[in-house]
Amino acid sequence: MNYKMVFYNLGRILLVEAALLIIPVIVALIYGDNTFISFAIAIAALTAVGLPAIHKKPENQKIYAKEGYVIVAVSWILMSLFGALPFTISGYIPSFVDAFFETVSGFTTAGSTILREIESIPKSLLFWRSFTHWIGGMGFLVFVIAILPKTESSSMHVMRAEVPGPSVDKLVSKLRASARILYGIYCALTLSEAVLLALGGMPVFDSIVNSLATAGTGGFAILNNSIEGYNSVYSEMVIAVFMLIFGINFNLYYMFLIKQWRQALKSEELRWYIGIVAVSVLIIAISLVGTKYSVGDAFRYAFFQVTSIISTTGFSTANFDTWPVIAKIILVLLTVTGACAGSTCGGFKLSRIIILVKSSIRDIKKAINPRSIETVKIDKKTIAEPVVKSVSVLFAMYALIVAVSVLLVALDGRDVVTTVTAVLTCINNVGPGLGAVGPYGNYADFSVLSKLVLSFDMLAGRLELIPILMLFSPYVWSKKYN
Repeated sequence: MNYKMVFYNLGRILLVEAALLIIPVIVALIYGDNTFISFAIAIAALTAVGLPAIHKKPENQKIYAKEGYVIVAVSWILMSLFGALPFTISGYIPSFVDAFFETVSGFTTAGSTILREIESIPKSLLFWRSFTHWIGGMGFLVFVIAILPKTESSSMHVMRAEVPGPSVDKLVSKLRASARILYGIYCALTLSEAVLLALGGMPVFDSIVNSLATAGTGGFAILNNSIEGYNSVYSEMVIAVFMLIFGINFNLYYMFLIKQWRQALKSEELRWYIGIVAVSVLIIAISLVGTKYSVGDAFRYAFFQVTSIISTTGFSTANFDTWPVIAKIILVLLTVTGACAGSTCGGFKLSRIIILVKSSIRDIKKAINPRSIETVKIDKKTIAEPVVKSVSVLFAMYALIVAVSVLLVALDGRDVVTTVTAVLTCINNVGPGLGAVGPYGNYADFSVLSKLVLSFDMLAGRLELIPILMLFSPYVWSKKYN
């Protein structure tokens, strides 16, 4: 383990977070919030820790896969710890465990909250909550790669450890340029949504904050009733469409930019994504028609909630906890699947679901005819066997973590629906579940143990298990090389 290089990179990351905290400071000054000192103390703490770490650049600057995973996992934990300081110091979230939970939920784009009265929080803290979504959505370390010079090999190990999906490839030959392209697309889409929301009559501050939360597919609302509080069909539809957009692999947007339209539209994962959304909306809308909703409203609410859950954003325009059982089951399933790899969403990712389905079909065929040669293909390209195996292993680890987490959270004595969906929404970075953690609920009454377990789940889910689990392996810390 190249400890010096790990500490050096962690120092750089903390200093970038300190710089980003200047933005909510500006918001506090604009709106006259009393949180200025809270943010200033957090910036000072980050600077005090970060500067000594980068004082001397290590002679050995090699970062292997192992160091890449450690840097990613530890940096997300440290970012959350320091990012929680403004909430606690300001007194709006007195418990540091609660503040840590809220910040982890923000950076991991989970959107689970312990706040009961959101509208009483100062604008600067509301901005910071949603800004953490935006920072964590595309990947904080991808942002660091885009703005700070590193060697290509070192950066690739870090990017592979952070970017969601079965595999990570460069868009162009230079990784730093790839990161900048991704963030350029990300910024353009975020700005577009903010402008459209503002044009529809939403206050400018709300338009910006909601766009940040949508882009990161996080779903921290600034109204107690989430998006429902605006009572605007226009705003709902703009946000719903952008939730759908941010659930698509950003590599496809780059292909659109370089005019490879046909190749992008042939994406098998994209077709699955659109198909699942369409079928889910249809089934849920039909189930709602017989209740209090008209046909038009049924499709309106179904479309918004399906895009919100499959993109793992977590915004709501209705209390779907009161919907028919079939609608709630579909939403829970969408919680697990998530949207496309390479997007800002959470969940297991549709590309992995496709691989699992196709590998299962392949194994059945081979059982029937052992001599047959079967491969797993996506977009007519054969998926390497190590990737297929890694997906199966990841699913097994995912199921194990869910099972253990459910058992630990169950110690709180809550009902099964609340306990299970709380774990599922946290590890899949969705936010609202069912029961006490439904769209009108929160996580405030969970025990300290449960909040820490769920915080671990959110981090593990956002980083796709491996980086966080590696921290518990003696092998990682005892060996010099990977």
